[in-house]
Amino acid sequence: MLNRNVLNRKENHRARSVRRAFTLIELLIVITILLALGGLVLVNVLDIAAQSRVDLQLAQFDQIEAAIKRFRLNLDRWPTEDETLAALWNRELLEEEEDSQRWQGPYLESPITQDRWGNELIYRNPSEELGDAYYDLVSIGPDHEEGTEDDITNHDRLRNEEGELPEELTDFTPADTGAAR
Repeated sequence: MLNRNVLNRKENHRARSVRRAFTLIELLIVITILLALGGLVLVNVLDIAAQSRVDLQLAQFDQIEAAIKRFRLNLDRWPTEDETLAALWNRELLEEEEDSQRWQGPYLESPITQDRWGNELIYRNPSEELGDAYYDLVSIGPDHEEGTEDDITNHDRLRNEEGELPEELTDFTPADTGAAR
């Protein structure tokens, strides 16, 4: 009788331990679900990371634009394409002696020459988008090619849902066009 009780206990114990374990199929289903959820999270995190780089680039443009505006207050003009953005931190690049005397920079704490992807920033004066009265700052973006959809400009925040600039901006001409450049 004692042996029979021991055997019954062993069989009951085996039956209970088998009932507590997961089958291979159940484990595979759980792993598949976890991988699918992980994939969704990863895709969303990558999208957020990409958008944050664009936002940082726009913030960098804001910093440069503030420096360009201070430059314009002192010299009554935008930096020329020949002077480039370097005129914001290097007086020696100014073409006129009078401008050199009125220059009160550096207008940026440290030179900014590259975008968030390591590409050279493009400065255009006059603007190709807004005409003679303004300038363009362009980052060619993560694909490292100019003229593609991922290019970022200092005008991007002004665009509508279709990506177009409002008409009143494209016809922008200040009252005293002599001081615009």
